[in-house]
Amino acid sequence: MKSRSSLLLVTSEFPPEPGGIGNHAFNLAKYLDKNNFKISVVADQRLIDNKKERLFDKNLSFTVLRIKIKSIRIFKYFNRFFKTFKYAYQNEIIIASGKFSLWIVALTSFFLKKKYIAIIHGTEVNFKNKILKKSIDFSLTRFDKIIAVSNFTKSLVNDLNLRNIEVICNGFEINNNDIPAVMKLKGFPNLITVGSVSDRKGQQNVIKAIPYLLKKYPKLHYHIVGTPLEKNKFLKIAEDLQISEYLTFYGKLEEQEKINLLKASDIFIMLSENTKTGDVEGFGIALLEANSLGIPTIGSTGCGIEDAISNYTSGILVKNNDFEKISLAVDEIIKNYDTYQIASNEWAHNFTWETIIKKYIKSFNF
Repeated sequence: MKSRSSLLLVTSEFPPEPGGIGNHAFNLAKYLDKNNFKISVVADQRLIDNKKERLFDKNLSFTVLRIKIKSIRIFKYFNRFFKTFKYAYQNEIIIASGKFSLWIVALTSFFLKKKYIAIIHGTEVNFKNKILKKSIDFSLTRFDKIIAVSNFTKSLVNDLNLRNIEVICNGFEINNNDIPAVMKLKGFPNLITVGSVSDRKGQQNVIKAIPYLLKKYPKLHYHIVGTPLEKNKFLKIAEDLQISEYLTFYGKLEEQEKINLLKASDIFIMLSENTKTGDVEGFGIALLEANSLGIPTIGSTGCGIEDAISNYTSGILVKNNDFEKISLAVDEIIKNYDTYQIASNEWAHNFTWETIIKKYIKSFNF
């Protein structure tokens, strides 16, 4: 590919606000920029007072174009399309990431002859509403290449028999992993989940497993980090089980606070579940961030987490409601902790953005 190929990334999320799709889009743009691509990003403004977003964008080495919040939603949709069309005209490769991006870029493809790539994460291709599902399915047929972030995500579109699809797992970037832990957490073993407190992330399943875990580990404690969307519902579960004293909710933390908690943890656990509305765990980058710090992981089968864990090496895969197996997994890791700790760190190196970006660049040559 010639020097300074121009690329437009259209994404439904982008930092500084949290979100897996936004984190992926940011690092994809950042590392393409490092590899001599000329990058522009079209993303939604997510904050009414967007001073924080403007400051964030100002410090980037590539251009970010924010779609302003409109009180009348249809105007925002039109604005998305016209901005996308305008900047797509100026670029060679157009990448869509996220639900609205798939629709808008697919529409753009009818008017401009470019190279079109879709990145699919999970939920946006798993609508239960038949009309929405068909609209996404049709949109995917407009792309020259489709990249799924996990084999599980790829399986969600198997019915389309797409020949132009490949799997490139999510990458991660975490700093300060050479700085030792500066705090001690309550409990042994202390378990941690990082992610929005929600049915999809599965904190409720860990809470339900605690009575089984306490039989072997009476001092166990569960540390829950993330936006507390379903905190009250999950607290009620804990109260009904009479185990609320064994868990702590921290809410949303700054990055360094999160890293400090991870370093002080024994096991990262994410028992995600696929919700009735079609919300799914497309990959599970948080598990690899923990692995990079030498923290073994326990994660659920039947979702994208299966690609994020090397079973019985970096961690253990279990059914999210098999509480006996979850208890055995905790016991297995604690008994062989040094082995899992070393293997976790080694496994994580397969998913650094320095490695993952090479796969993306190779994929562009279609």
